[in-house]
Amino acid sequence: MITILYRDDDCVAVMKPAGVASVPERRDDNACLCAHLSRQLGQRVYPVHRLDKEVSGVILYALTAPAHRLLNSAFERREVQKTYLAVTHGAPAEDAGEINGPIHAFGSGRMGVDARRGKPSLTRFAVRQRGARFARVEAFPLTGRRHQIRVHLYSIGHPIAGDPCYGDAALRCGGHPRLMLTATGLALALPGGARLDLRDNVPDDFREAARDVYGLTG
Repeated sequence: MITILYRDDDCVAVMKPAGVASVPERRDDNACLCAHLSRQLGQRVYPVHRLDKEVSGVILYALTAPAHRLLNSAFERREVQKTYLAVTHGAPAEDAGEINGPIHAFGSGRMGVDARRGKPSLTRFAVRQRGARFARVEAFPLTGRRHQIRVHLYSIGHPIAGDPCYGDAALRCGGHPRLMLTATGLALALPGGARLDLRDNVPDDFREAARDVYGLTG
């Protein structure tokens, strides 16, 4: 059963589990979150934005075609505030800052900071807890590039724990129960005029891993 955080006539916000694709990965894909949610609600849902398959957390779907157009426009105009929580290898020296690194897609499917070929990409961050080897870092992406937070934290020397794509191979091997990145909040004006402001939605598996595996209890 997919956890519903908010629902009205225009849209529904839910918690995406890690390991489930946001949208179909192939034709007639019945295992993606979009398909699960459609079956649960008994109606069609329209993807508005995406989370990487390995990432959990708050995600929004439209319930009508007109709402879909309006919500897509809000994301395109960067009128949506998105909040993520990560566990990183080590911690940035500063308690807060921003990473302004253009991101480029490489042929392997990996993304990377590339000043010449990349698209403008900006992520703000705040260190919420420093541990002996790991840290809890809150991230606020102002742009919406693929793998943006993962690439940006890796680019400053603090890859996300459990990331299979970014970071030294030795750091990626063993002991990581999941990619330690989750979307915790979403704030935007809704088509009906109300404002949605979801905060601090941390799934149990993330919270437990942060505590039991990485020693972060905050």
